[in-house]
Amino acid sequence: MKQTGHSIIDKEIFMKYVFLICACTSILAVLLICLFLFVIFIPAIGKIGPLKFLTGTTWKPSSNIYGILPMIIGSIYVTAGAIIIGVPIGVLSAIFLAKFCPREVYRFVKPAVELMAGIPSIIYGFFCLVVVVPLLKDLLGNGKTMLTASILLGIMILPTIIGVSESAIRAVPDSYYEGALALGATHERSVFFAVLPAAKSGIFAGVVLGIGRAIGETMAVVMVAGNQPIIPESLVQGVRTMTANIVLEMGYATDLHREALIATGVVLFVFILIINLSFSALKRRSE
Repeated sequence: MKQTGHSIIDKEIFMKYVFLICACTSILAVLLICLFLFVIFIPAIGKIGPLKFLTGTTWKPSSNIYGILPMIIGSIYVTAGAIIIGVPIGVLSAIFLAKFCPREVYRFVKPAVELMAGIPSIIYGFFCLVVVVPLLKDLLGNGKTMLTASILLGIMILPTIIGVSESAIRAVPDSYYEGALALGATHERSVFFAVLPAAKSGIFAGVVLGIGRAIGETMAVVMVAGNQPIIPESLVQGVRTMTANIVLEMGYATDLHREALIATGVVLFVFILIINLSFSALKRRSE
């Protein structure tokens, strides 16, 4: 039975509104989250003081002292360490899988990478707690440190970066690679100087997603970071991130203490927003 032109148009209009409703629902959810956070954030900041809250170096709820600068610095340091460790390994692994990996090896490596993405974060935390922490304790004298948390997050963001970057590299038309070969470039130069620049937009997206996971990770970091609310002066000192600060104290927090923890979540939200906007601006400038 053939479909009439009117029935096809009706279905298209129906699906158009379904997609519109889905998009609006997503936007509404984000707006409601923002509204909830800022409704609590503004009174809390008014009671504590914005400068004391954002630049204070002491977190002591028992004395109503709420300074989150150590947690902000800790989150920045740990995330930066994860980027330094995870991004080069992830991008180079994606290049290998897309352009250099033999088929026989790819059949085993690719499912292993996908399996890493499905492993719960608490398992990564147990792995670092049992393997990395004792190793670093023997080498550096302290196992639960900022360095340990950076290594952990660097490992955790690998599957995200590898998966997105590999897809971006494979999406580049073969004509880029073949044209470089025709001009006399080697296989390696064709990949790194013709294919890779064309895939930089997708690779940037993978890096941003990886950073989002790194800065938002909580339980695994709590297990290995030391959780000391101080500004770290070296890689072998303990550190407390904003997410760890929230999860460690929200269970018993009340009144202003609870509001301060929610305000910490707002700062984290703004922090992630700034990172995304910065990468978007960098991406537009490089295009």
